[in-house]
Amino acid sequence: MKRNAGGVTLTAALVVCALVLGHHLWDYYVNAPWTRDGRVTADVVRVAPEVSGPIETVHVTDNQFVRAGDVLFDISAERFQLAVEAAQADLDNTRETMKFRVSRAARNATLEKKGSISQEAAEQADQEAAAARAEYRSAEVALELARLNLERASVRAPVDGYVTNLHLRKGDYAVAGNASVSLLDAESFRVTGYFRETQLARIAAGDPVRIGLMGVREDLSGHVESFGRGIADRNLSNDALGLPAVEPVFSWVRLAQRIPVRIGLDAVPQGVELAAGMTASIEVEETSGGE
Repeated sequence: MKRNAGGVTLTAALVVCALVLGHHLWDYYVNAPWTRDGRVTADVVRVAPEVSGPIETVHVTDNQFVRAGDVLFDISAERFQLAVEAAQADLDNTRETMKFRVSRAARNATLEKKGSISQEAAEQADQEAAAARAEYRSAEVALELARLNLERASVRAPVDGYVTNLHLRKGDYAVAGNASVSLLDAESFRVTGYFRETQLARIAAGDPVRIGLMGVREDLSGHVESFGRGIADRNLSNDALGLPAVEPVFSWVRLAQRIPVRIGLDAVPQGVELAAGMTASIEVEETSGGE
């Protein structure tokens, strides 16, 4: 009898231990704030020229690191130099015209006081002088614009970063406003983790994070910066007839959505080279604010 009681007690203890262990495992794998679905991301700056023309020189190579202000490529500057000279000539002409009309307006004002000319003639001279001043100012602006276009024929890096997927060659035609070079901002590397919505209640902004990169032995440290505030809803799309394209679902199965969480990097081990798109495993260390 005692043996049977002992066996029952042992079995019950094992069952309780199994239930507790199962609960903890379920909580860890389903609700604990960790995910293997993480990506290293960075901001891409698409550099576009402000003027159009054939490319004369490419100063960078693919994957090269550049500093803000470094010249990426030069557009042929001949026509822009000619435009500067033409604007300068126009400015000189309008300056002489302005001097003449201002001087004539001053003389006519003196003659009008003496009664040698009519008031209407004096006022007309004043108006012509004012118009000449406006034309001179317009010519100044045109010269400044021509000089700016000449300066912008050299396209420079706006940020420190890495030249990515470069296919630019001498002789290509650069079009103003069309991106010619992509730069990966070196100061913008971060990690984006995709967590199930059931895990978000245990994550708070500022929580410390451990990040494991595939192929990198040492973990990276970081912290939760913010949560994504929206993801795409496919049910909002319309078909060819304008009707809502609602996806069929099983009423007894509800899949948790995945929400992007932005994670800032605190320290990167020496020798670790980050690249956007790298796979990351993320574990958020819960604090009182996330419980």
